[in-house]
Amino acid sequence: MFERVGNSWALVKASAMVLRSDRELLIYPIISAIALLIVSIAFFLPLNSTGFFIDAAEDPGVAEIVVVFAFYFVQYSVVIFANSALVGAALIRLRGGDPTLGDGFGIAKSHLRSILGYAAIAATVGMILKLFSQAGESEGRGNPLALIGALASSIVGMAWNLATFLAVPVLVTEDVGPGEAIRRSSSLLKKTWGEQVVGGISIGLVFGLFAIAAVILGIAAIVFVADTSPLAAIAIAILLVLLLLGIGLISSTLGGIYSAAVYNYAVGGDAGEFFREDLIKEAFRTGGRI
Repeated sequence: MFERVGNSWALVKASAMVLRSDRELLIYPIISAIALLIVSIAFFLPLNSTGFFIDAAEDPGVAEIVVVFAFYFVQYSVVIFANSALVGAALIRLRGGDPTLGDGFGIAKSHLRSILGYAAIAATVGMILKLFSQAGESEGRGNPLALIGALASSIVGMAWNLATFLAVPVLVTEDVGPGEAIRRSSSLLKKTWGEQVVGGISIGLVFGLFAIAAVILGIAAIVFVADTSPLAAIAIAILLVLLLLGIGLISSTLGGIYSAAVYNYAVGGDAGEFFREDLIKEAFRTGGRI
């Protein structure tokens, strides 16, 4: 476990070196987060009218399915567009170039049709996972069907995340459609790492630990000062939220950089000057060092 965390930290540091070389890369997730907030606000009333927030255990109607699919589609479109810009710019840096903010957005814009197609596929998968989850909840906790629904949702989600790990780098570098990008992503992982592919390590592991530590310390601080200084408790709560947002933004940025490095290694055997080959090579192996 400690070795796994240590290697994860090494990946974080390598990705951070790329970010230090191009701090503009952080702007893409920031813009994505702002856009997602706007999308969520815009869809709040339509989603609320379908019972999305309070009737999760009820069978969804046609109206709910349509609205939720539209929400997922717009949401995924924003995320994938921003990720495409981030990965495109990161690939330029990893290959020795000096990308500008406009370079990343230009790359994403030039693949907009494929990005929207990929978003539609991702939204469909999201709906399937939601329906699996709702079917399980409707059966009640402890019911075998509920357990099967939860297990199926988990398996489908894991398989999707693995199969699409390199889909965005493929989209922005290879002139293919969304379906071919997913197939190509899966093929690259299998070809490079063989049948031992199991999902690998995520940079999110390190930032997940950071977030857990921040929440524990933040809650402890709030409880400690709540009785004597309510304003201080509120200030700490606000700082905690901002800290968690910062952790999320940095994690997202470094994750995009890492996926670009993995793609570089998968297609050319070279992850770039910032990444040690052994970290990338063993990233998806069962029982490997990561």
